Amino acid sequence: MFKVTPNPPQAPIDAKLHAAAQRAIDHYLPPSNDTASATRSSSNLFSVSPDVDIETLLANAVETLSSANEMVSNLAFELEGSQRAVALGIQQLIELSSLLADRALEQAAPTTAG
Repeated sequence: MFKVTPNPPQAPIDAKLHAAAQRAIDHYLPPSNDTASATRSSSNLFSVSPDVDIETLLANAVETLSSANEMVSNLAFELEGSQRAVALGIQQLIELSSLLADRALEQAAPTTAG
């Protein structure tokens, strides 16, 4: 088979250049020593960092529930009939969950009054 372009010439491998390239690769793409990450299930799209403290987790849960409560409240007032009743029921469940999360946050990180 005839090739239109010839093979490029074989350049000698410069050991210093190769070592510098390997250091750059190791710096920007460090090898993973964490075997736990390799064994994790790939079915999870999102995950929570295992080193986050309980106060931060609860504070984020409270904020998320508050946002969900506001969204479903706005939606409920756009609906009518049984759909509105369902949306208000969902809002009540969110509000109850928010109260539980607030209470857990108070116990995890009590604030001093005064």
